[in-house]
Amino acid sequence: MHAARSFLMPGLGAMSIAAAALLTPHVGIAAEKYPTRPIHFIAGFPAGGAVDITARVMADWLSSDLGQQVIVENRSGSGGNIGAAAMINSPPDGYTILFDGANNSISTSLYKKLPFDFIRDTTPVAGIMLLTNIMVVPPSLPVKTVADFIALAKAKPGELSFASSGNGTSVHMSGELFKLATGIDIIHVPYRGAAPAYPDLMTAKVHVLFDNLPGAIEFVRGGQLRALGVTVAKRWPALPDIPAIGETVPGYEAAPWYGISAPKGTPADVVEILNKSVTAALANPKMQAKLAELGGIPMPMSPAEFGKFVAEDTAKWAKVVKAANLSVE
Repeated sequence: MHAARSFLMPGLGAMSIAAAALLTPHVGIAAEKYPTRPIHFIAGFPAGGAVDITARVMADWLSSDLGQQVIVENRSGSGGNIGAAAMINSPPDGYTILFDGANNSISTSLYKKLPFDFIRDTTPVAGIMLLTNIMVVPPSLPVKTVADFIALAKAKPGELSFASSGNGTSVHMSGELFKLATGIDIIHVPYRGAAPAYPDLMTAKVHVLFDNLPGAIEFVRGGQLRALGVTVAKRWPALPDIPAIGETVPGYEAAPWYGISAPKGTPADVVEILNKSVTAALANPKMQAKLAELGGIPMPMSPAEFGKFVAEDTAKWAKVVKAANLSVE
């Protein structure tokens, strides 16, 4: 009886207690209504690139499944960190989420003055897909294999350049890892996303790009670019005729990924609603076919599994950044 009385305020009668008790399920009912307004889905790279393409595919699904418009916002720059900062500084209510990827894992160790700690300041929501980067060159470059490119670069040290979608992206680090593994000297030229790099690549103003597969594959299929290899350890199922770079450069591997994160403190029930919607998308045959068309393999994960995955990927890339002695202020 004493324990029960300790929860009562003076003057609270039976009716008041009953009314107060009714408030508890009401909170749950309100949470179940999420989302009640549009969701802002931040993509840290420009329109037209691989991140933007895939984010819009996922946004279309989420809009239909959740019954509210999911609006893709392109906040490009600083290897995706401008977009990440915009998400992190948003209210943790589930109405601003980030399309994240390996660039966020890499930036943690590469950038020395980030105004945030990605793992500390975010809430993992869901994995979307694993993919590969693909090494592409202009058809005018006199190389047809990875070995040819290495030989040309060694014959012309410091004369060839590799484009990237920005410092700290998987596109950038795939090139840095290639330099480290082969001992070649090629110059890094960062762009604000991969899409702006393509005109210069096609005209050989830059000479190679290790882009996410969704951004490059149509140019390869259309003959505007030549594919030399994929960055994952083994040949990619959708592109069995394109060798893995590791077949020529033993041990070489750079495996990008896409997922969704939210600001730190986003309610668990909101995260669960988003995760279930993404998981349903990845189990849907039409969505699986669309992701396959974009060159990806579905990566369904619980929020906890995705958080562990991001932490492990962050630790892996920190070793590469240290070995290559890389730093961005």
